[in-house]
Amino acid sequence: MNVTVNGEPRTVEPGRTIAAVVPDIGVFCAIGVCHGCLVTVNDVPDVRACQRILRDGDEVSTR
Repeated sequence: MNVTVNGEPRTVEPGRTIAAVVPDIGVFCAIGVCHGCLVTVNDVPDVRACQRILRDGDEVSTR
């Protein structure tokens, strides 16, 4: 699958969460409780990277 992270294209394996493929995200609880891994996906803010499975074509911003 092809996704974009902070403007850079990446190829990732299907079924992976955002947190699993973006190492610079601070993941503390990994179950969606702490809100420490919030990112923007396809212009939708406050998506929990530890719970969101990537889809082909997703655009992720960690800033």
